Amino acid sequence: MKKIIFLSLLFAGLGNLQSQENQLSFFEPLVGKTWSAEGNWGDGSKFKQDITFRYDLGQTLVIADSNGYTNKEQTIYGPRNHGLRKFDAASNTIKFWEFDVFGGVTEGTVTAKGKDIVYTYAYGESLVTDYWEFVDDNTYNFIVGSYENGEWKQKYLSTQFTTPKTSEPKHD
Repeated sequence: MKKIIFLSLLFAGLGNLQSQENQLSFFEPLVGKTWSAEGNWGDGSKFKQDITFRYDLGQTLVIADSNGYTNKEQTIYGPRNHGLRKFDAASNTIKFWEFDVFGGVTEGTVTAKGKDIVYTYAYGESLVTDYWEFVDDNTYNFIVGSYENGEWKQKYLSTQFTTPKTSEPKHD
C-alpha cells in the first residue's frame, strides 16, 4: 500500500512538472539565445538592452538575464535585470518577476497570443503591457505601452529585438 501511495505522489509530481513545462513552451523561440534591441523612449531617453533567456529547474522556470543602462545618465552599460517566469498552478497563470540593479522588482503575468508574448503589470498607477510580436525566428517587434481591449492607447517604446541566426548566449 505504501508503494502505491508513493508512486501516486511521484506521478502526480511528474504530471505537475510536465504541466509547468507545457505552460512555458511559448518561450521556446527565445530560449538559448541573446536578443538585442535599441531605440528611444517616448521622453527621448535611450533604450538599449540585451536579454539572454534560459530554462532552469527542469524547465519549470524561464530565466531572463538583461544588460542595459545602469545609471540615469545612461553612460554605464551592464547587468541590469534578472527575471523569472513561472507557471502558477494555483491561479493557472504564468507569473513573472523582474529584479533590477536599483533594488526594484516588477511583477505581473505573461500570456501567449499565438506566437506573441504579452507581459502585463502595474507600474505606478498605470497598467503597462510589454508586447513581443513575433516576426520570424530571429525578430520580435517590441512595444511597451498602454494596451487595452486589443488596441494601443499609448506607446512608450517601439523597437525590435533581434538575434543572430546562430546565437550563443553572451557572457561577461
